[in-house]
Amino acid sequence: MDDVLIAALDPSVLRAVIRTFVSQGAFAHTTLLNHVQNWLKTSPPRFIPHRELFNTTSPSYPQFLADVRCMFTGQMPAESLPYLSHFLVSVTQAGLLWSPDDEHEAILTRFCGDVVQAMQALKECCPSPTDELKDRLLGLQKALIACETYSSDKGLTSPWWGALLQVEDALVWFFPDAIPFRGTSERQVSSQALDGTKLPTDMEAVEVIEHVSLGSLEVPRLFNGLWQLSSPAWGFAPNNKQNAALEQLVKAGLLATDMADHYGDAELVYKSFRTRLPLSVASTVVAATKWCIFRDPEGDISAQFVLNAVQERSRRLGGRIELLQFHWFDYSRKDYLFILTELVKLSKSHPELVSNVGLCNFDAEHTEEACLHILSEFGQVGLVSNQVQYSLVDPRPSIKMTDVCNKYGLKLLTYGTLCGGLMSEKWLGAKEPNIYSESLRLTPSHRKYFDVIKAWASWNDFQILLSTLKAIADKHRVDLANVATRWVLDRPAVGAVIVGTRLGVSSNVESNLKTFSLRLDEEDTNTLNELALTRADKVYRIMGDCGSEYRKSSKQEL
Repeated sequence: MDDVLIAALDPSVLRAVIRTFVSQGAFAHTTLLNHVQNWLKTSPPRFIPHRELFNTTSPSYPQFLADVRCMFTGQMPAESLPYLSHFLVSVTQAGLLWSPDDEHEAILTRFCGDVVQAMQALKECCPSPTDELKDRLLGLQKALIACETYSSDKGLTSPWWGALLQVEDALVWFFPDAIPFRGTSERQVSSQALDGTKLPTDMEAVEVIEHVSLGSLEVPRLFNGLWQLSSPAWGFAPNNKQNAALEQLVKAGLLATDMADHYGDAELVYKSFRTRLPLSVASTVVAATKWCIFRDPEGDISAQFVLNAVQERSRRLGGRIELLQFHWFDYSRKDYLFILTELVKLSKSHPELVSNVGLCNFDAEHTEEACLHILSEFGQVGLVSNQVQYSLVDPRPSIKMTDVCNKYGLKLLTYGTLCGGLMSEKWLGAKEPNIYSESLRLTPSHRKYFDVIKAWASWNDFQILLSTLKAIADKHRVDLANVATRWVLDRPAVGAVIVGTRLGVSSNVESNLKTFSLRLDEEDTNTLNELALTRADKVYRIMGDCGSEYRKSSKQEL
């Protein structure tokens, strides 16, 4: 009967069922991966000739690329490298032509996003650095350079830059003695260099923006969040559009950007942008990244181990880390106290590498434990922040975390404040979504924060919250999202809110800036507190203290 059911299901419904199945836990996820890997090993994709790939009436590239995505997302990234190279070679063999924003450019831009994901998967799988792996990476690098040269010769736009950066980075990561080809990269940087007059900071905007002190930093109370670069599910833009988006943010005075070691090529994108800024502007921007340990580290945990990790983050960012946030996978393993102590030492001895240290998704108990441990070592706390989820539907920090932060002088950097976009007028009056529906084009953020909403209350209760936010927004002539953000900014111990940024895909800069002109009155605050804080204990019981959800599954993103 199961076979009949599976055969009868619409493909979109079947995909929804599989997503639900995989979300049940590690066993289901491992089972899926094993089946996918066996299928790919038994029936590997065919290297389709360029004439078939780009056949004008019936192109084969959609299925070819789908099979390749199955390889690197199915934990076979090394095996996917020859296929990625083959596609690039086929582009030039077919004499493919494209124009800005046309279908072919969109295909190639998405493909470059695939390369970025494949490189990230390669690092996570961490295969042995064999000669075969090196040859495959060099072959992919060579194919990207050939496509960049082809684009230049034909006068076409070049979507290859981000992918080339990520491949070169993977080469250095696996083979430290490898010398990446820099000629093309340097030429592109030079041709796009920004001078001091091209990127003036909008002083009028800066005067409006609120700032907060984080250790040695004075930062805007809105950070630009780059989690969306961790997956093409949010859309993918070529490097020139990503740089233009970052330029717009800096011009608006939003100078602090949050990223992580596992957010795809976020650090490399930011490096590409920051290293091209005029010195007077580059000295004002703030790079906040993360070092996340999700499983048992390989080798001894020593001072050199910590230094190597910090140097790797600095290398990828092309300079100093203004704020390094640390995440640890298992509180029963107390090595994290040693690591945090070493990080604080480095912020004092090597400020050119890292100037401030914070936490990421630590709960209240272990935030205090870390503060007390470092305090006993140095006579001062040495930590400046903890990044946690905080919103009207996830007010868990109000239970214990706020008191700990106030006690030791830490500030909260909050994410999820807008529930991945669900806390917006777009969803006001909307029916409860089928979160795995193909037609809704939902992102991983939507699925993640839908679960948070359901832990908080019902979809009908969420609609009441959205209606309340809308009424307050209309009263103050701002956007609904501004009210949700302002409420979090006004909470005790909150330093800044991290707002997700889909670089080059969409922009909400002008709307976000309205947050700083908004002042909630006592009635507004009391109304929102009644909706949010009365359910804080319930969310705490279901989800645990801040960050607990990230210690149940290492697959989650931070």
